[in-house]
Amino acid sequence: MKIRYLFSILILPFVLCSCNKEQKPWDKGAFETRRYRNLFAEVGYPQQEIDAKLNQIFYNLFEGPDKIYFEVGDSLGYVSDIKNHDARSEGMSYGMMIAVQFGRKDIFDRLWRWSQKYMQHHDGPMEGYFAWSCHTDGTRRAQGPASDGELYFITALIFASNLWGNDTGIDYLKEAKYILNCSMEKDGTDGVTNLINLEHKLITFVPTEWGATFTDPSYHIPAFYEVWARWADDGRADLWRECAEKSRAYLHTTVHPVTGLNPDYSNYDGTPFKTPRGLVGEAFRFDSWRVPMNIALDYSWSCADKEWQQAYGNKIQDFLYQQGLTTFVDQYNIDGTMVADTLRAGDYAKNLRHSLGLVATSAAVSLVCTHSKSREFIRQFWEAKNEPYADGFFDAYFDGLLQLFSFMHLSGNYRVILPR
Repeated sequence: MKIRYLFSILILPFVLCSCNKEQKPWDKGAFETRRYRNLFAEVGYPQQEIDAKLNQIFYNLFEGPDKIYFEVGDSLGYVSDIKNHDARSEGMSYGMMIAVQFGRKDIFDRLWRWSQKYMQHHDGPMEGYFAWSCHTDGTRRAQGPASDGELYFITALIFASNLWGNDTGIDYLKEAKYILNCSMEKDGTDGVTNLINLEHKLITFVPTEWGATFTDPSYHIPAFYEVWARWADDGRADLWRECAEKSRAYLHTTVHPVTGLNPDYSNYDGTPFKTPRGLVGEAFRFDSWRVPMNIALDYSWSCADKEWQQAYGNKIQDFLYQQGLTTFVDQYNIDGTMVADTLRAGDYAKNLRHSLGLVATSAAVSLVCTHSKSREFIRQFWEAKNEPYADGFFDAYFDGLLQLFSFMHLSGNYRVILPR
């Protein structure tokens, strides 16, 4: 599998390498500069090895013996959360974002057709939204949406429109605008709300009833709204720019000021959300692993909140470093104390682990860090492999996806895709 880097088709960005030992984040984002850091090269890894490892991680997810991507017939395909035996709007939309970043129109189109056929509601109160979980034969396990799926679907479709145009069999921009327009028509009727809480201008956890009363810090990717403002062409550019600003301000409130940790779920004011229905949302757990990576993305593309984001990156890496660079676990209370109980992953025991997903994202946030220890996080991640843990648990899906996204970030290959 060879990655198509899209240099000639996209934006002809160049990735700079530095021999400086001290970490110095860039002070302008790729929306402005069209440039991306290659931190692996900065710490001394040869470009040929970087490319080979990135290709291998992609191969593992989409073609290898432990792959999570499966093709169906001549035109469909799905990404499966293997440990939970389903296909999720999260994984489908992640897969589409990866496919467009790698220039894989074949994979992108298969995933979109499967999502549209089996997941998307085409009428009724939830029209435009996607059932968050389906069996791998396409039958729905749930009807309701999860807002991060829509967030990624919209952004990936806009990028596909920019890259491939809209006259190759799928009108990608029309599909993105359909999701946006359907969302903006929701007003709470029949318990279905807008994707965005318009009072706070923040994304909902779930745009239905109870789930719309709080948010998830890991759904906050302000730079995605800036993509919408530039290229969605839906007449709401000012709203999306405001959502980006509100999302950055919200992250200030939900991240612990000492540890840099955040809860899985929070109220719109950033305070941890107390979950009365058996969910465990007040601690830093699986969802939360994505926050360092998301903040790295916003810094890389926008660099609109650089002082706070640099301080954030240093804090969370400092905390994890103090826990042991090779031993920090994957669940904590946000003040850094140990959790009283752990969440179960699939059918496996509720153990604390030194999880690859958090190893990956805590390295990705090095894009914003100013201290030298970030280089140690990068090296630890370089050596990490997605393989079974000591207790037998293996997560090809979540660990694997976060591994790939983080490697894309650190190698300068997670990019803003501009119109042709």
